[in-house]
Amino acid sequence: MDHPIKRDHARFRKIVKGKIRKNLRDYISQGQQIIPKGDDAFKIPMPSIDIPRFRFGDKSQGGAGQGDGEQGDPVDGKPGEDGEPGQGEAGEGEGNKELEVEMGVEELAKILGDELELPNIEPKGKKQISSQVDKYTSIGTIGPDSLKHLKRTYKEALKREMSMGTYDPNNPIVMPIRKDYRYRSADTKTEMENAAVVIYMMDVSGSMGEEQKEIVRTESFWINLWLKSQYKDIDIRYIIHDATAKEVDEDTFFRTRESGGTLISSAFKLCKEIIEADYNPNEWNIYPFHFSDGDNWSADDTKVCLELMDEFLLPNSNMFCYGQVESRYGSGQFYKDLSNKYGTEHDSVILSKIKNKEAILDSIKEFLGKGN
Repeated sequence: MDHPIKRDHARFRKIVKGKIRKNLRDYISQGQQIIPKGDDAFKIPMPSIDIPRFRFGDKSQGGAGQGDGEQGDPVDGKPGEDGEPGQGEAGEGEGNKELEVEMGVEELAKILGDELELPNIEPKGKKQISSQVDKYTSIGTIGPDSLKHLKRTYKEALKREMSMGTYDPNNPIVMPIRKDYRYRSADTKTEMENAAVVIYMMDVSGSMGEEQKEIVRTESFWINLWLKSQYKDIDIRYIIHDATAKEVDEDTFFRTRESGGTLISSAFKLCKEIIEADYNPNEWNIYPFHFSDGDNWSADDTKVCLELMDEFLLPNSNMFCYGQVESRYGSGQFYKDLSNKYGTEHDSVILSKIKNKEAILDSIKEFLGKGN
């Protein structure tokens, strides 16, 4: 039988999941900060859940503890050094009841997947990587104390005493001996796993402001979360570009802003170099994502981008995703060029217009909704 505390904790987690699922769109659009805690856990602020607290009724209602006495009197009626009334004035505002709960990748990803009705990803023609996994599915007669199976050990001892006629129902004490001990035993199995790499590219020229980068940061977090739930091993690489491109870490990716022009092909070329150097397309599932406000330096550079996509990026990737983040300075021309070339229903090229934070969830569904 489950302990009542475990049942209460399970009910509470169910309430928390329901809160996140119910308000997921508002939660994402408001940019609630989800804090990573280790590789597979996150802290999530839940300011809308009240922490249980005592409420005191009116004295006229009667009840326990409603006898004579003044504020500050000890409960037992005897004066003591702790029996003095508190000093100072009461505060005016209500206390902060913000609550942080921990959830794992699988839990958060399931909420996202259920809300957006996302299909599980089916790796496309990629070689699977084998790994050795130990699963404790059997029982053995030798092993360390840490793997001792108490229930099976007791059962063996009871069987032995009953067969020998030494078991006394009036004094039901069972004493296991060495040959009664049973241990959990591991079976080593070879499991096939898929590896994936996500390569984020973002225009950091002057027309991409802080609001646009916040949209990309939020969207990439949830995309990463879903892909991590689908793949055992996943790498994430970051490329920024204006007229030139360079690979950076995650923090630099979201903080850098340049004032130069925009050559999108510089990012595509660097993406190609990274794949060729580190990610054999026969062994990796590859996901390039590019975010910009749609401006490019020239039609000639757009032509170079399309050639790179046709000749290398599309044949070697599961899908190529382009997210156009609306900006007051951006023309949106690159989205039009990609749409004219590939259409909006291409199997491997997925286009999304992200007007504002409220559009993030719809954009994620556009990117991940095909299960590529």
